[in-house]
Amino acid sequence: MTKNLNGKDGMTRRGLLKSGMAITAAGLMLPAGMAMAQAKPKKGGILRIGFNSGSTKDNYDPGVWDSNFTQVFAHARHNYLTEIAADGSLVGEVAESWEPSADAKTWILKIRKGITFHSGGTLGADDVIASINYHRGKDSTSAAKPIVDPIVEIKSDGPNKVVVTLSGGNADFPYLLSDYHLPIMPAKDGKINPTSSDGCGPYKVDKFEPGVSATLSKHKGYWKSDRGHFDGLLMLALPDPVARQNALLTGQVDVINQLDLSTVAMMARNASIRVLSVTGNQHFCFPMDTRTGPFNDNNVRLALKHALDRQEMVDKILYGYGSVGNDNPIGPSQKYHAADLPVNKYDPDKAKFYLGKAGLTSLDVPLWVAEGAFTGATDSGSLYAERAAAAGIKITVERAPNDGYWSNIWMKKPWCASYWGGRATCDWMFSTAYAAGAPWNESFWKHDQFNTLLARGRSELDDTKRAAIYHEMQAIVSNEGGVVIPMFASFVMGVTRAVATPDVVGANWDLDGFRAVERWWFA
Repeated sequence: MTKNLNGKDGMTRRGLLKSGMAITAAGLMLPAGMAMAQAKPKKGGILRIGFNSGSTKDNYDPGVWDSNFTQVFAHARHNYLTEIAADGSLVGEVAESWEPSADAKTWILKIRKGITFHSGGTLGADDVIASINYHRGKDSTSAAKPIVDPIVEIKSDGPNKVVVTLSGGNADFPYLLSDYHLPIMPAKDGKINPTSSDGCGPYKVDKFEPGVSATLSKHKGYWKSDRGHFDGLLMLALPDPVARQNALLTGQVDVINQLDLSTVAMMARNASIRVLSVTGNQHFCFPMDTRTGPFNDNNVRLALKHALDRQEMVDKILYGYGSVGNDNPIGPSQKYHAADLPVNKYDPDKAKFYLGKAGLTSLDVPLWVAEGAFTGATDSGSLYAERAAAAGIKITVERAPNDGYWSNIWMKKPWCASYWGGRATCDWMFSTAYAAGAPWNESFWKHDQFNTLLARGRSELDDTKRAAIYHEMQAIVSNEGGVVIPMFASFVMGVTRAVATPDVVGANWDLDGFRAVERWWFA
């Protein structure tokens, strides 16, 4: 699930590769005195990618996409109103420009002319409206519903202009329009067909076998002449990290994501392989169902937060490719990151203290994991269990199948492994995964003060006041939330030397912001 990088005002330059080549959000790191000339992209070839995810339940419905496979598949087929560029800036895609009212409640979107769908139709304002409306309404089950719920009216003002009115001011609104659940699809009678593969992106679907593979070919009518360089794509679901890595080493694929970090040094010594590492706001975590015991007691949650060694996980699971987390999804590269909050450090005595406050002398809980949740999830669970034992907490690690993990385990079992790419803004991240009633509130957490602050921060245009609001919200999540976030992880990918990448690789999502299929090319 990938369920992103910040708005990037405070973007980190810390992405690194410990062996071989390092590519960060700042660019390609070369020895002092060396300059890098950006090669002109070449056209042609079939790019083959091996993914850490993919389920037999994957489908074309944009409201339910929840894995790297479906998200890259979506960006191959579709365009969005806005795009987070590789350097973290926000640029227009289907929306050529946007203009807010003084209170940021009304936004006028100018729709780009000349964009065509795979089926041949020309994209216009009606397609934009239908695509957004699909996720709106009380009966919507879309994961993007919290994003579009503040829209009280969306209407056209001519064939290439859309006017959006919000219930309250939102300075971040253009960022939200880049969400991967919000592709612009063709409309018919005012509605989109969520079972259709039709889009306006660089590639069109030839074949899709959920949980196995997808093949796509170039959309020759694509409006971006400087993007979509490949003749086609082959996307393979390879959730087993060993199988995925072997596919790269044996030349069966050209790119893999979520490289097994224990083998990065070995991979870097292979003359045919290049290792890419970028740092954003990706974090690995363990959400608890706060509606049910024992997780409905915050003392139990605090005990569990002090029962794991975070630095040990960064060292042994991430091999240093990341940083310590503090049960708060707003990472160090975010503009409003609360760096001064006390860290919930490993302290068995403090964990015992909180168990005592919950009226317990010991605790016995299962934790469901799978490598499909994140690479290293199984070992993370084992490390967690080993350290928690000193606090009288017995964690039984239940290993689940990779296939169907996000549909059968995540948000179904009371405690499990999960990961997030993060989101471009604080409001976006909190609204998606922590707001009361949000479809992807994986801990089912509800906190009245937090939700009040969430609404206040969204409409606050004074930057100093906004920073204070988000600082308080991060403190609440860290101390009272239902998600254990031990670490922020770099995106570490493996590519063959035949694959060329831009000087700057996006860190807002895995695989160059999910846009490797559009931005990369063969050397």
